[in-house]
Amino acid sequence: MDEYDEGSKARHLPDGPDGSLPEGPASAGSTPDSTPSTDQEPVPQASAADPPVPVPAPTGIASLPLRSQIVAALALAVVAVVACVHLGMVFLHVAPSNTVTKQHGRAIDDWIYPEFEQNWKLFAPNPLQQNIDVQVRAQVRGADASITETGWYDLSALDGAAIDGNLLPSHTQQNELRRAWDFYIGTHDNQNRPVGLRGDLSQRYLRRVVMLRLEREGAGGKGAVVESVQVRSRTTNVPPPKWSEEQVSDTPALRELPWWTVPEEDVTDARTEASAR
Repeated sequence: MDEYDEGSKARHLPDGPDGSLPEGPASAGSTPDSTPSTDQEPVPQASAADPPVPVPAPTGIASLPLRSQIVAALALAVVAVVACVHLGMVFLHVAPSNTVTKQHGRAIDDWIYPEFEQNWKLFAPNPLQQNIDVQVRAQVRGADASITETGWYDLSALDGAAIDGNLLPSHTQQNELRRAWDFYIGTHDNQNRPVGLRGDLSQRYLRRVVMLRLEREGAGGKGAVVESVQVRSRTTNVPPPKWSEEQVSDTPALRELPWWTVPEEDVTDARTEASAR
C-alpha cells in the first residue's frame, strides 16, 4: 500500500477530523453550478422619471358617446334583421312549394312583388326575340274643364333615348317600365282578366308608372289633369340574321288594354314624384 501510495500520481487532501473533506474554497473539480454566475445582466428597475405608456384612443363606435353608441348599435341590429328577413323571403319565393310557402304565400308575395321579383328569362331555352314598346294615351281635363284625348306616348322609345349614349344609365330607365309590363302580362290572360291574387296589384303598379311618365311629359299641357289612361303594347319580331332560313312576320302586333280611371291619389303622387326628380 505504501509503495502504491508513493508511486501514485493522485493528489491527497488532508482529511478532516471525521474523515470528510474540509470546508473551504471550491476545488478545481467543483461543478459550475456551485459557483455564482457573474454573466447575468441586471434586471432594470422602473424609475419614477420614466414617461407613462400611452393608451391607444378608441376607434369606431367605441369612440362615440354612450348614447350615440346605443343608437348605432340599434341601427345596426335593425339593418341586420331586415337583411335576414329579406334574404329569407327571397329564398322562400324561389324555393319549391313547401309548407311555409303554402301557409304564408300572400305575405311572401307582398314582400317580393313588384320590386324584388326574380326573373330567369336570361337563362330561358328560347330567349325573347321580340321588341316590345309600351305606349300610353290619356284623356285629360283642361283648365276650361274640357276633356281632350292625347296621342300615343311611346314610353319605351323615351326610355331608349334616355339610355342611348349614357355610360351609366339608371335602373329605372332600363327596367322600371319593362318590369311593370311583364308583371301585368304575367298576372292577366289574353282578355285582360286577372289571374291569381296579384292581378289588381299589377294593374295599380302599371297605372302609377305610366302616370308618372305622363306627368313628366306634361300630357295635356300646363294645368291639365289626367282623368283616365289607356295602355297598349306594340310587339315586333327581331329579324333573323341574313344567313338564317327562319321566316318571321314583320307586322307589329298590338295589344290594347281597357281605359282605366285614374284615382286622385295617383295624380297627386305622380306630380310629387315628378317634381322630386
